[in-house]
Amino acid sequence: MLLNATEIRAALALALVYVLRMMGLFMVMPVLAVAAMDYPDYSPMLVGLAVGGYGLTQAALQIPMGMMSDRWGRKPVILLGLAVFAAGSLIAASAESMALLIAGRVLQGAGAIAGAIMALATDVSRETQRAKVMAVIGIAIGFSFYLAVLIGPLIAQHWGLSGVFGITGILAVCCMPLVKWGVPNAPSSASGDTLPHLSEVKSLFLSPRLWRLNLSVMVLHMLITLLFVQLPLTLLNFNVTLESHWMIYLPVLGVSIIGLVVLMGISRGRTPKSVMLTAAGLMMAAFFMLHMQDHHWWIVMAAVVMFFTGFNYLEASLPALVSTLAPVGKKGTAMGIYASFQFFGAFLGGLMSGLVTDIWSPKLAYLAGAIGAAIWIMVLSGMREVSKLKRLVLQADVSVSRQVALNNALMALPGVDDAVTSAKERAVYLKIEKNFDIDEARKVIAQFI
Repeated sequence: MLLNATEIRAALALALVYVLRMMGLFMVMPVLAVAAMDYPDYSPMLVGLAVGGYGLTQAALQIPMGMMSDRWGRKPVILLGLAVFAAGSLIAASAESMALLIAGRVLQGAGAIAGAIMALATDVSRETQRAKVMAVIGIAIGFSFYLAVLIGPLIAQHWGLSGVFGITGILAVCCMPLVKWGVPNAPSSASGDTLPHLSEVKSLFLSPRLWRLNLSVMVLHMLITLLFVQLPLTLLNFNVTLESHWMIYLPVLGVSIIGLVVLMGISRGRTPKSVMLTAAGLMMAAFFMLHMQDHHWWIVMAAVVMFFTGFNYLEASLPALVSTLAPVGKKGTAMGIYASFQFFGAFLGGLMSGLVTDIWSPKLAYLAGAIGAAIWIMVLSGMREVSKLKRLVLQADVSVSRQVALNNALMALPGVDDAVTSAKERAVYLKIEKNFDIDEARKVIAQFI
């Protein structure tokens, strides 16, 4: 079955919104550490806060903004988030001090609309085609990162840091008509697998099956933020000017994508613990190499390739693992918590980098990253292997009194790993294996309606 016209329109419009918004956010990362030297109150600590500052408000507001979109509607919340993000970008563009720049970055992060966008994508797509729509958006996010890393230094060369932030704000404004008129309208139909519920946050925050993954994405984004605070300055030591940095990133990202393909091939559609440990090990080794290098160009390049190979694999694999392990009917809450840890990691990376550099030296910032990665690997080693399960939502207008009986009947079917019925949402959430028979499940549900 193929996507229909409405789903294609929604997928492309929302993917473009993600590309424009995330590209604006990512463009700053490879240039800010160098360009910020022109501010009168420059310090490594303030640079770290400027790079990672957006992560603090993103982390704090991911879940509330997602829940708000269920009450106010998807598009109003997304438009509000884009307006806040654009305002933060314009404040940062006009900043004449690091303090005001940090304020702009923190305001950028307040436009936390990832959950609302994903919920809107769910609203306007059929259940059977939802994975394809999400895949298009996921590819767009990855593409925006690579594109931003390459063109950020070029924009900074011509228009400076204020130009990068100015274009970021313009891109956010350009997203607004796309959301307003490009994405089809749909009634709000949020489910537990789409948006977070406040009542579930505490139990999932402490979930023994999920905390390692939440910690992993936090460290992952802590490390990439730390890298982008330090790496541009390291390249300057080799007389590579800011406007030439894209010439370094292009081949590095190209080779790392080949490494990603190799790791994906070894995984064979799963996410084995051994490959995850290998990817994390590559990142740890990269930071040790960057710490130990003494003006050896080839060590720096090898380290950055190793880092991005591991980063790319884990960035693509961790969300799928969260989706697999999250309790049925609670994926929205699990992903909201995961996103909060992700952005908090970006804040920690900037803070750690600035603090260590301010007190000791840039080389020790790399060492701090390596030590953090080593501790992370020890945590990952305690994770169990995971069997990949699919999720399915079926309509079921069942009374509250019959929810438990229906759950038990569905659990008795071959291929059903977990089942939760929600009378309020008129839906049954299922985790299923390959041998699941959807027709048998529908027959069981029909007996309880």
